Amino acid sequence: MASLRQVEANRRNALMSTGPQTEAGKKRSRGNAVRHGLTAETVIVGLEDAEDYKAFELSVTADFDAQTAVERELVLRLASLLWRLRRAAAIETGLLQIQSEILREAGHARATRPQHDRVLEAIQFGDGVRADGKWSGQGDVGHSQESPQTINAEVGRCFLRLANLDNGAFERLSRYETALWRQVGQVLITLEMLRRKR
Repeated sequence: MASLRQVEANRRNALMSTGPQTEAGKKRSRGNAVRHGLTAETVIVGLEDAEDYKAFELSVTADFDAQTAVERELVLRLASLLWRLRRAAAIETGLLQIQSEILREAGHARATRPQHDRVLEAIQFGDGVRADGKWSGQGDVGHSQESPQTINAEVGRCFLRLANLDNGAFERLSRYETALWRQVGQVLITLEMLRRKR
């Protein structure tokens, strides 16, 4: 059992640890629990625009003639799910873009080094190696006038590099998207059933 002095000391300490006091501190602390943003219900403050979400929500609700409170809630849920699917697509694009920038910088650094070093690195990492095993001298990312096939190949390289990191980012993203699409389907089926009952 705590003594009277310990209880009083705990109360004094509790008065000093009441969390952030300023508006900026409170705003910053709201994001403390955000790890990746995948499961955020609607808008991630600082990364997404709340006004964009409201406009998106309005456009989704305009497509449905919600007659009851349950239907309105389902339509709002649908808007939230579709917003999160957009976020998942943006995350995937961002991951590939980051990897593309890394490859571009590596290609630029590689181009400034002696050819012997470039050939060894190309053989080691599989960049610029032709089917006969000889180095083609290519493998740089980011040429301004590339064909769609070249762009697709570069996106494929970026994906393979990310997949080889084995951090599970794409697997988690894929599972998340699958779960969201399943929920979207359930909401749409429920909305359709409610409309038929009218």
